Amino acid sequence: MSQKIFKLKSHFEPAGDQPKAISELVRGLKDGLREETLLGVTGSGKTFTVANVINNIQKPALVIAHNKTLAAQLAQEYREFFPSNAVHYFVSYYDYYQPEAYMPVTDTYIEKEAMINEEIDRLRHASTQALLTRNDVIIVATVSCIYGLGSPVEYEKVNIKLEKGAKFARKELIKKLIDSHYVRTTADVSPGQFRAIANSVEIMPVNEKVLYRVELSADLVSEITRVDPVSQARLSYEDIYYLFPAKHFISGDDASRAALRTIKAELDSRLKELENEGKLLEAERLKRRTNYDLALIREIGYCNGIENYSRHFSGKAEGEPPFTLLDYFPKKEGRADFLTVIDESHVTVPQLRGMYAGDASRKNTLVEHGFRLPSARDNRPLKFDEFMKNVGQIIYTSATPSLYEFENSGKVVEQIIRPTGLIDPEIHVRGVVEKGSYKGQISDFIDEAEKVIKDGGRVIATTLTKKMSEDLSEYLKERKIKAEYLHSGVKTIERIEILTDFRRGKFDCLVGVNLLREGLDLPEVVFIGILDADKEGFLRSETSLIQTIGRAARNVKGRVTLYADAVTPSMAKAISETERRRKLQRAYNAKHGITPKTIEKNIKDITEQMRSEHSKAVKELLKIDSGLMSKNPGKLIKEKEKQMSEAVRILDFETAAILRDELKVLKGIALE
Repeated sequence: MSQKIFKLKSHFEPAGDQPKAISELVRGLKDGLREETLLGVTGSGKTFTVANVINNIQKPALVIAHNKTLAAQLAQEYREFFPSNAVHYFVSYYDYYQPEAYMPVTDTYIEKEAMINEEIDRLRHASTQALLTRNDVIIVATVSCIYGLGSPVEYEKVNIKLEKGAKFARKELIKKLIDSHYVRTTADVSPGQFRAIANSVEIMPVNEKVLYRVELSADLVSEITRVDPVSQARLSYEDIYYLFPAKHFISGDDASRAALRTIKAELDSRLKELENEGKLLEAERLKRRTNYDLALIREIGYCNGIENYSRHFSGKAEGEPPFTLLDYFPKKEGRADFLTVIDESHVTVPQLRGMYAGDASRKNTLVEHGFRLPSARDNRPLKFDEFMKNVGQIIYTSATPSLYEFENSGKVVEQIIRPTGLIDPEIHVRGVVEKGSYKGQISDFIDEAEKVIKDGGRVIATTLTKKMSEDLSEYLKERKIKAEYLHSGVKTIERIEILTDFRRGKFDCLVGVNLLREGLDLPEVVFIGILDADKEGFLRSETSLIQTIGRAARNVKGRVTLYADAVTPSMAKAISETERRRKLQRAYNAKHGITPKTIEKNIKDITEQMRSEHSKAVKELLKIDSGLMSKNPGKLIKEKEKQMSEAVRILDFETAAILRDELKVLKGIALE
């Protein structure tokens, strides 16, 4: 490639194992390896390594994470690494989603309920439009990327080309906007809406929060202006602008007419089947539901649950995979021409492999009992083999890859050496019964914890159940150890406060369950006690043990004790792997004269920041009460809403939450 489209920006250079890992991964991709694995220990900078790989191969990339929060964090990191390129966030746009379902045992039908997050929907449209208009794109997504999305060909084909000087009647433009699922309004314009005033039409595209004012004169486009929706200030003049549809599921007139015919034909065929089987209730139910949907589609071009008819609109055959986000990525000679990165692959790959079966079971029940046509089965996530056919080269990243990654990767690249020089913690196995005398694991943990706390360190205990974590924290308090429990029952804000207090030393021992594994960065932790380590299962598997052990890898004094009367296969593997890594890390440090140092990380309390910012905001509102608030409260509220949307757009959810709280105060003042 003659010209670099991706430009990596960073204040630091690759260090530790990163240079070797980058070189090996890039070489494997250039040699044509289909799948590679980056086995990177906790804290080794796997995201920075992958960013360097993207910068080297200069291809669009899809990064898949196993939850929305991790995806948002990754998107922020990639945006920092590639500030001049298009980095987008693509996740499910539902704040709440209850899928349509039927339970025959209790004869209970559950209507689909969904609460769509408009901001995330806007980000999804920004993702697909970037893929269709640019080649320097990185999309960070969840498994939402394998769900049906609508044809990229139709989505691109139906876009409206607005060009200065082009022939365009006002009536024709309004019709095209409605056909593209834009909603006409006479009030303030939101994304996916337009407003016609005299000889101008103001449109807010679904992917951004600015107005495009199209001035029409003598059936010609005389001017296209980009306008701030709050201040109405002109931002720029455009000679040409391509407006994409307001929905991903869209089809042209010919495709819609054909779809109506094939849906009706399928309905007639299915009704005969049900009647021949004696399922008269199911036949009547299906007939009523489908005819109602068909009437809506004819009249307004849309109905609730229209995605269940997607196969008819896309023209695909029965059983063919649906269009997904993967179809929007570039292809070369009919093959996917982009890099796929599967983050935390030991969790994400099983998600990708399991989505189809659960969806198919629910759809089959709906079809069998007359709630949906059989074609609804084709509105589904991709099967795993279909996913693999629709992506190009893959890099799996994990500290604990599963057997799948090892068996399928042409190359496994290790990133064991951390740029900080820190080594994995020491591991000790301590039996509950020693030398014929009983010594409880709790008693031993307390002895170890007291030594660490006396020296100013922090300790963590991991339990198997929520109840045990709560009981243990209470018992530790009775023993004069300041402790708090943490598990999934603790609310998000409280969780943040607990972790911050722990780091600040307001208490010394954190007791938790599974959420102490991935994502916690606590450099103050010196000692971790894994209770009941010999109870084989998900929480004490090799993967879980290695992830938990990694929580003590941020402190130079870090050590871990596994409390067990027998060494299980999972324990043996976790201990062996940790010792192997320690040996490599120590040798590297000795060779390069590196003295490991505990990570120094600022203690930042998001909730405290929210409270202080909120307090400042309230004070500021009081100051401006006699100014803009009294003169034009609506304008100020719009400005704050714009700022909140901008914070969401750049995935700064903390700031967005602060602005949300400010808006509550503002609207309260406006009402008064």
